[in-house]
Amino acid sequence: MLKFDFSILTKDRQPIESIVISAIDQNEAERKLKQMYRYCEIVRCIPKDESGSSKTSQSMSVEDILTLISK
Repeated sequence: MLKFDFSILTKDRQPIESIVISAIDQNEAERKLKQMYRYCEIVRCIPKDESGSSKTSQSMSVEDILTLISK
C-alpha cells in the first residue's frame, strides 16, 4: 500500500495541513479522505514511499536503461 499526504480545506474553509492516508492508489486515498471530510477541497496531495519520504517520479527512456545496463 502507498501513503498519500493531503492538505485540505474543510467545508468551513479551515485548513488542515497534513493528513496521511494509506491506499492502493490516489483515487482510493481521495475516496477515503472524502468519507472523513465531506465537502472538503483538496489543496495538495503528495505520494510517500514506505519510509515516509516524498516520491519523486523519474521516467527513463529505453536508451537510458540500455546505457545503464551496458556500463
